[in-house]
Amino acid sequence: MNRDTAFKELCIRLTSEKRKQHSVAVEAIMKRLASYFQQEIDLWGLVGLLHDIDLEIVDGDLNKHGLVAEQILEGLNVDTAVIYAIKAHNPVLGFERRRKIDKALYCSDHLPNFIAKCALSIPSENISDLNKDYLLEKFDEEGFINNMHKEQISTCSILGISLEDFFDIGLSAMSEINYII
Repeated sequence: MNRDTAFKELCIRLTSEKRKQHSVAVEAIMKRLASYFQQEIDLWGLVGLLHDIDLEIVDGDLNKHGLVAEQILEGLNVDTAVIYAIKAHNPVLGFERRRKIDKALYCSDHLPNFIAKCALSIPSENISDLNKDYLLEKFDEEGFINNMHKEQISTCSILGISLEDFFDIGLSAMSEINYII
């Protein structure tokens, strides 16, 4: 499946502009990570773009999120590596995150929301005015970020990436796509 088709399929199933924007942000981060790890950029991008394709259909039910995506994506003949990574990003389902692509999606999922929240905490509210030092400060600030999301983002270390480098990757990716808060 190419990116244009994937985006059309995503838009059929997601009506929320914020959710679409989140998917595009995770796609951008995944592409940057693929480049960092010298992996298949388009494949990693699809994982990021399609990871929440079923979220509105399952009405946020984490017991179904990923499993319904699997049914949708199998019907669209999407690569099994994409489907598995999408299932593995939902910890409720209990799928082992075996490959880099699985682990990368898991740690990337909440990064766009964290970066956007950081941007809202500065006067300009502009992502391009953020830097990794500010993100690290807010990451360590008690109560600024949900502890579960903080732990999930921190799993970037399993990939051998420091939080500093991961934040740089996320900021660069989100600035490039002109993420709107």
